[in-house]
Amino acid sequence: MSASRDELHQLVDELPESQLPGLLADARRRLSPVRTGSWPPAWFGSATSRDGRTDTSNRIDELLAEGFGRDR
Repeated sequence: MSASRDELHQLVDELPESQLPGLLADARRRLSPVRTGSWPPAWFGSATSRDGRTDTSNRIDELLAEGFGRDR
């Protein structure tokens, strides 16, 4: 255990019980990821294939050669 972590443990042990809820809330805020939206995003899986194929990742070179992503 690092010296900083050990010191933090000692300081927490010395805190009065009344101050623990605030400290605990702050620690949770620091650890919890901020969710900004739902997964998957609305656009996820929105691309459709003209020919019904689903092997797009295997055909990437072919698709790029055909002009994928260019304005038509």
